[in-house]
Amino acid sequence: MTGFLYHLYQGFKEEILFLPSRLIAFVGCLLLLLLPLFIQSPYVLRVMTLASVFAILAASWDLLSGFVGQLSLGHALFFGVAAYTSAFLNLYLGLPPWLTIPMGAVMAVLAGLIIGIPCLRLRGQYLSLATLAFPLILTGIIFIFPDFTGGELGVSGLSRLSESRLADYYITVFLALGLGLLMWKITDSKIGLIFHAIREDEIATRAAGINTTKYKLLAFSLSGFFAGIAGGLYAHVMRLAGPATLDVFMSFQPIIWTAFGGMATIYGAMIGVYLLYPLMEILRIVPEYRMLIFAGIIILVLRIMPQGLSPWVIERLEKECPRCKRHNAFIRKDCRACGTSLDIFYAGGDYVKRETSKSV
Repeated sequence: MTGFLYHLYQGFKEEILFLPSRLIAFVGCLLLLLLPLFIQSPYVLRVMTLASVFAILAASWDLLSGFVGQLSLGHALFFGVAAYTSAFLNLYLGLPPWLTIPMGAVMAVLAGLIIGIPCLRLRGQYLSLATLAFPLILTGIIFIFPDFTGGELGVSGLSRLSESRLADYYITVFLALGLGLLMWKITDSKIGLIFHAIREDEIATRAAGINTTKYKLLAFSLSGFFAGIAGGLYAHVMRLAGPATLDVFMSFQPIIWTAFGGMATIYGAMIGVYLLYPLMEILRIVPEYRMLIFAGIIILVLRIMPQGLSPWVIERLEKECPRCKRHNAFIRKDCRACGTSLDIFYAGGDYVKRETSKSV
């Protein structure tokens, strides 16, 4: 037992304590898990529950648009399809949430394939506009059959996700952290490397013998699945599914959250949600100026940090080794992996020591 604890501590020390960014992420996760011990307000728990749901949605958008470069302006389609599917299965067939949510996610995957197959022939802004059209089309279909879909009022009276708001909170937080970690591991794998390559230069990637169409369809499917999980959770947390889940604003929100937190990171998108969504609730104290203040904060942050909050913080807290490319804490002078001095840089085919200027 002592040996196991020692190895656990060594792993924690080497993987978490060495890097400030990972330590901050660990503390943030710990705060999320311990929040109900200090704040028992049902309103706060509800806000943070919805923040966890939207964190999954934002990370799924980042997986598709940030890593693969397939800019989606209609990401609410996956969210709304899963929300309505979960609602119909629960309301009309009586299935419990633990069945309707994954089934809704599967339907979102099918929606991803339906979008991906025709849209992959398009590029750039044409692809973005095409993705924007699909949730609008589905909204029109919903209004055509109000007796079944509820029309403008949507479908209400769904089963609760759990028996208490506290249980809702922990279910969504654990799913957000677990699915966020899974998406990050996907992007850190060979698949993620191919996603990066497609985003940077699709023609060169195809010339290297990689079937880019297959991987882009995979990206649409994975993104749709994770967004579908978020949509199913939202339907059972709110106990309704309505046209708002397919609204244009619902598609643009993940873009704002991800741009604020940092694109092509996964964790940046989630951080953006956990900071901005509660902020929007706090700003309800000044409803007349709420959107103005919110927009001003977004513009100010992006003006100072063009790549987003997370990359800006990491750039100042960590140094990249010029030789092995491992990240190190900013207080270190030598790389923790290969021992190379962190005060040198690569230039002219050789490593050159960085000279510090001295004022006379």
